Amino acid sequence: MQTRRGSLAPARTCRARARGTATRDGASRRARTFAHAGLTVLLAAAMLALAAAPASAVIVALPGKRALSYQPLRESAAIAPFDAYFSNLDYNGGPVMPSNTNYPVFWQPSGAPPYPAEYESGIDQYFEDLAHDSGTSANVESVSAQYNDAAGALANYDSHFGGALIDTDPYPANGCAQAVICLTDYQLRAELTKFLKERKLPTDLEHEYFLLTPPSVEDCFTSAGSQCSAGSKRPSYCAYHGNIPLAEGGQIVYANDPYVTGLSICDDGNHPNGKPSDGALVGGLSHEHNESITDPEPNSAWTDFGGSGGEIGDKCRTFAPGSEFGTPLGEVEVGGQKYKYNQVINGRFYWYQQEWSNQGNECLQRLSYGGTQPTAAFTWEDLAGAEVKFDASSSTAPGRTIVRYNWQWGEGSEPGPPEETTTPTTTHTFAAGGFYTVALTIFTEDGSAAEAGTGAGTARLVTAGFPPAPAITKVTPAKGTPEGGTAVIIKGLHLGSTTKVSFGALAAGSFSVISSTEITATTPEAAAGVVNVSVTTPAGTSSPTTASKYKYSPPAIASVAPNNGPSAGGTKLTITGAGFAVGAGATVFKFGSALATGVECSSHTTCVAFTPKHAVALVEVRAKVNGVLSPKDPPADQFSFS
Repeated sequence: MQTRRGSLAPARTCRARARGTATRDGASRRARTFAHAGLTVLLAAAMLALAAAPASAVIVALPGKRALSYQPLRESAAIAPFDAYFSNLDYNGGPVMPSNTNYPVFWQPSGAPPYPAEYESGIDQYFEDLAHDSGTSANVESVSAQYNDAAGALANYDSHFGGALIDTDPYPANGCAQAVICLTDYQLRAELTKFLKERKLPTDLEHEYFLLTPPSVEDCFTSAGSQCSAGSKRPSYCAYHGNIPLAEGGQIVYANDPYVTGLSICDDGNHPNGKPSDGALVGGLSHEHNESITDPEPNSAWTDFGGSGGEIGDKCRTFAPGSEFGTPLGEVEVGGQKYKYNQVINGRFYWYQQEWSNQGNECLQRLSYGGTQPTAAFTWEDLAGAEVKFDASSSTAPGRTIVRYNWQWGEGSEPGPPEETTTPTTTHTFAAGGFYTVALTIFTEDGSAAEAGTGAGTARLVTAGFPPAPAITKVTPAKGTPEGGTAVIIKGLHLGSTTKVSFGALAAGSFSVISSTEITATTPEAAAGVVNVSVTTPAGTSSPTTASKYKYSPPAIASVAPNNGPSAGGTKLTITGAGFAVGAGATVFKFGSALATGVECSSHTTCVAFTPKHAVALVEVRAKVNGVLSPKDPPADQFSFS
């Protein structure tokens, strides 16, 4: 069962240069003065902050090189660590979401615990209100809009409501043991992937799915059950977000929001709408939404200190009084009780946390900006060995001064603390020759405390030394049907900068680079036979080996039309099936022992041929491609001579 309403987001457009923001106006501002002479003091203060308040591990690595970002419990939140100069978010080279169409997914099979009254409708109303005020500076979504990516996109406040989705599939057997109903992230991802595929819903960086389970349905990151949802026996988090790369291309951006209303470790009890859905918003839904927009592939786009300090929402989830929510805008009376609110969206009152703004170096409820936006850009030059010189002097900040250049070198399995420079030029020696995604964040200082710290980021694929060409060591599975669409895993060396995957002369249907040694790809529709699988990077194309072979199964005939004609021959036929070789004469058709004439295949699935002369008989029609005959499949492949 499924219900939907709302419109889809517009297609993503790429801009030529990475952009940041210029000015701001919003909630209360803290005065700060940054001067080059005071850098030593700032560094010392940052180190003291780190020593005094170690951060919660808000980004967690899971098996399979996956990362999740979660909202910690209220009692365990801690001030996040800082980059050395501005205590801001740094750009690590990954994408942001240029728009967001949002779908709440309510998973309630027959016999499952019920959702409280007005919980589902309240969630729907919030997404509708968010879409109504899209593009304004009315709420925290406007704070996220300052962050950009290397493709030139901004994490715009461009929100749409895709409609509520109802999943009635049964829950799987418990994957963890910390609640009566306890599911792992693996089980949640598997269900969400299956559910979306069955309904042919979009899976890309412009759509997000919020999985909201009912009360008493808990979850854990893994089957070990050491980190679990707030209502479990081992509460560790209120909500989390992540992404699911798909073998056929694209990805699912998702958030998991277990039921936390009424749990003080997630929900502070301030409900200005008087609905249980208020608890979901303060307990993580808004937090995860904004973190998804600015870092949809956790730990790859905008994070503090390379991810060790978390994302845009984590930096505002602290013990400091008022820092999480900011100054209330007012109070509203519901059922005889007064509740605070800090957001007014489509005329309705809401209460949930602020988000971190690089512009102004503070948590904000909303952000207005205008003027000329800065741009981050750099060039590079190979020096001796694997040493590379970088020059960011082409970065611009009209009317401002760029005072900091933060570099991520793209070495290692995940980002780390950036290298910070005060000048646009620097050199870096990589561990070995190769291709590296180098990311740059620039920060400006406007000369007034209220307008310090505006930032922008970019990233480029950089060549260091003489990187080796890619090599394939294994293709699994090594065979499949000619219809294509088979998901394969390609193992090898130096695959991290792959730009193309081919099966013979045909490009893969889609591919995804998992690491420098692994790629997933889907096979294209092709002719029957053995082909070489190749991988192309800027260093070249992999050489054919026995390990890079892939075998398409024999051709198949699905229909022959018409399926009868005179024995004199000359009847024009349309033959459909799979695995045909394209072109005139590339595929041979046999009618019994006689060969068809005038064969022309316009695709791997459709051919035109003329029947040969033949005695009166019922015969099998078989296709021969690359020396391989199609199997007999009567009556679909039969023709009657009369």
